[in-house]
Amino acid sequence: MTKKNKTHTSFDIAYMAGVSQPTVSRALRNSPHVSEKTRLKVQAIAQQLNYHVDRNAANLRSKTTKTLALLIFEDPTLDDSQINPFFLAMLGSITRSAALAGYDLLVSFQQLSNDWHSDYELSHRADGLILLGYGDFISYQEKLTQLNKANAHFMIWGPTGAQQLGHSLGCDNALGGYLACRHLLDLGHRNIAFIGEASRHYPEYLLRYEGFQRALRERGVEPDPQLLVFSDNLESSGYDATLKLMSLNTSCTALFAGSDLMAIGAVNAIKSRGLSVPKDIAVIGFDDIVTASHIDPPLTTIHQDTNLSGKLLVENLIKLINGESIESMLVQPTLIVRQSCGARPENRST
Repeated sequence: MTKKNKTHTSFDIAYMAGVSQPTVSRALRNSPHVSEKTRLKVQAIAQQLNYHVDRNAANLRSKTTKTLALLIFEDPTLDDSQINPFFLAMLGSITRSAALAGYDLLVSFQQLSNDWHSDYELSHRADGLILLGYGDFISYQEKLTQLNKANAHFMIWGPTGAQQLGHSLGCDNALGGYLACRHLLDLGHRNIAFIGEASRHYPEYLLRYEGFQRALRERGVEPDPQLLVFSDNLESSGYDATLKLMSLNTSCTALFAGSDLMAIGAVNAIKSRGLSVPKDIAVIGFDDIVTASHIDPPLTTIHQDTNLSGKLLVENLIKLINGESIESMLVQPTLIVRQSCGARPENRST
C-alpha cells in the first residue's frame, strides 16, 4: 500500500519554527506585528511543507470575503467598452493594490444593480465598494446618502466635500483648471474658451472652470460668457462644441477642454475648418489619457496620477473595512506640456 502524504497544519509550522500558532497565522498574513526574521522563517517552512492557507475557511471564521467590488459607471463611448478611458488607466493600479493587500477584485458596472449595499456587502460578495464615475451628480448623491445610512464601506473617485464623510478621493480639479489657464495666459493668450459641462450636475468640470476663471481674473481678464460652451465628455461633443464656438465669430486663440476626450474632438473640429493647432488655436485638455500623447499634435494636458489614486482608493477602503476613520483627500494634478499649445500669434518671434 502506498502511504498517504501527511496534510500539514499551521500547528506543524509553529512547532518547527518554535513559535505559537497565532504567530504563524499572522506571519502568513504578512502582519506588521510579526518581526521580519520570524515572518521569513515561518513562510520558508510553509513553502517547504507545501502549506497553503485555506482562504475560504479563514474568511468564514472572520466573516469577511477578502474581496473588493469595483463598480464603474457605464459611459457612452465610441467603442464597445462603455468605460471612460481615464478609468481604464486606474483599473490596473486598483487591481494591483488589492492583490498586494490580499484582496480579490470583483468588477462590474454600477447600472447593473439598484442596491449596491445589498447586492455586494449584505450578500457577502464583497467587503466594500469602490465607485468610479457617475452620471448626474445630484441624483448620484442620493445613492451615496443611502450607502452612508446603511453604514456601507465604500470609496468614491469624485468630488470631495463634508457631505462625503471621508469616503471621497479626487483630483484637485480647481487647481488643475488654474494651471491649464495660467499656462495659456503665460503664452500670451487672453481670449480663452472653455468647453465642458460646468454645472452643479458635474461638479468636477465646474471646479475646473472655477480654477480657470480664477487664473483669468488674477491677470485682469474677466471671463467672457460667450467663450463658455457646454459639452458632454465625448470626442463628438467636443467636436460639436468647438464648431459652435467658431461659428460665434469670437476672437478665441486658445481653448481649454474639461477632458482629453473633448480636447481631441476640439482638435479635429479646428482642423476640419482648415485651421491649425496650435498656430491658429491652442488646445489644452485634462486627464492625460494614453491617447493624448499620440494625436497630432500631441495634447498638452493636466495629468491626474492614476497609479497613486488607485492605490489610495484601495488603502482607504481597507481602512474603512477595518473600522478606521479616514479623511477625504485630494490628489495634486500636474501640467504636461506637449505640442498642442503655442504662443499667441502676435507674440511669436519671426
